[in-house]
Amino acid sequence: MEIAANTLHLIAKDIALQYRLIPQKEEENILVLYCDEDVLLKDLEEELHILLDRSLRLEPLAKAEISRMLSTYYLTDGGEIEKEISSLSANDDFLKTLINEARRLKSSDIHIETFEKKARVRVRIDGMMIERYQVAKEEYPALINKIKIMANLDIAEKRLPQDGRVHYQSNQQSAFDIRVSVLPTLHGEKIVLRLLNNTSTDIELGTLGLSIADMQHYLQGVQRPNGIILISGPTGSGKTTTLYATLKLLNKSTRNILTIEDPIEYTLEGINQVQLKENIGLGFAAALRTFLRQDPDVIMVGEIRDPETANMAIRAALTGHLVLSTIHTNSAWGTVSRLMDMGIPNFLVANTLNTSVAQRLLRLVCPHCKTEATLSSTAYPKQFKPPIELSRQFVAKGCSHCYYTGYKGRKAVYEVIPLDADLAQEIKKGNMEITMLLKERGIKTLAENAFQLFAEGETTLEEIYPLLLAI
Repeated sequence: MEIAANTLHLIAKDIALQYRLIPQKEEENILVLYCDEDVLLKDLEEELHILLDRSLRLEPLAKAEISRMLSTYYLTDGGEIEKEISSLSANDDFLKTLINEARRLKSSDIHIETFEKKARVRVRIDGMMIERYQVAKEEYPALINKIKIMANLDIAEKRLPQDGRVHYQSNQQSAFDIRVSVLPTLHGEKIVLRLLNNTSTDIELGTLGLSIADMQHYLQGVQRPNGIILISGPTGSGKTTTLYATLKLLNKSTRNILTIEDPIEYTLEGINQVQLKENIGLGFAAALRTFLRQDPDVIMVGEIRDPETANMAIRAALTGHLVLSTIHTNSAWGTVSRLMDMGIPNFLVANTLNTSVAQRLLRLVCPHCKTEATLSSTAYPKQFKPPIELSRQFVAKGCSHCYYTGYKGRKAVYEVIPLDADLAQEIKKGNMEITMLLKERGIKTLAENAFQLFAEGETTLEEIYPLLLAI
């Protein structure tokens, strides 16, 4: 639903936030407002009539939609209401303001895109896309060109995708890098700015979300002198952050550590980091070949994405090196079958796979506005049997602290499988059904660790539901 910018000023921001109202339009001197669907319309209408001293009409709307619109049109950082949405200048000041603001809000990406009748700017905060601004269509091309110039891209090329990088320095914040991706679409070019964290000062393995048992299993694998440690999960699940935290732990003057990455998201003092450059032949496999001639102790490969890279990683592990990498699978044990699908023989997987990890990022319910509610046993997926019975739960509501999403911050949940002699024997046999063996070893699944986070009141059932379905 679209709201005209001039309509937003028909009621004050504090009233809109307090009563969860969105002004829709004004017709024949009657103010039409959206409100939550579960309120008593007559009582609220009378109260607002006295408060605003004017005729009005309320139209109920789903709570989730009201929260989304409040987030879109009243997203603030404790300051004044945002600039008028339909009238933004595409000059340098706006671009700098946008980037600085996204950085301050701890956004990972900025999406700038155009459609038939409008252009908009969205930011991704804690994994969720939030519409931040609308840009006038006539100003959109100038904004795109300014970003292209900043990233040293060809402003005349509008038919092909382009990629660039910007080293951004602001007076307000420390320098950081921005990865720029331009994609031609039906109505114009879409740009995504990925904000990269160049410093690793806040990355510590103990703060990522590993349970005590999982941490012990993971550290046992990290302390081995050789083998492969693989971290699996979808894009944006925090795999790279876990790898960097591990490298930070291993980073000693007595070790030679080499990495090949795309992109280099953090710079680590004392570690030799190499940027992937496929266009000149510097891929993961090619870099690994050279790494083996550089007398390494630890090698980090950004991703195992093809059989050639997998084979080179196996070779590095067999020759006495500790190899860290990521791979795309749905579970920690699924990594084994993925390697086999890439053509790695069973006995080589069994002899080299050191530790297999799966992880996901879960949003944490906002502590400022979370509300307690009853919990029915029928709320879980049919196939999931909760390890403990809960009668109460916390649900996300939405407030100015969490930009009306109901969530603030994220935490990783893990599934860590250390490979021992028995599990290696099962791999050699090609036996993928090892559920009982994992239970005997006390290995907790992603779903079990996610449920524990829910039981402790840190997240919601809605957030962990997809993991419970995967059982």
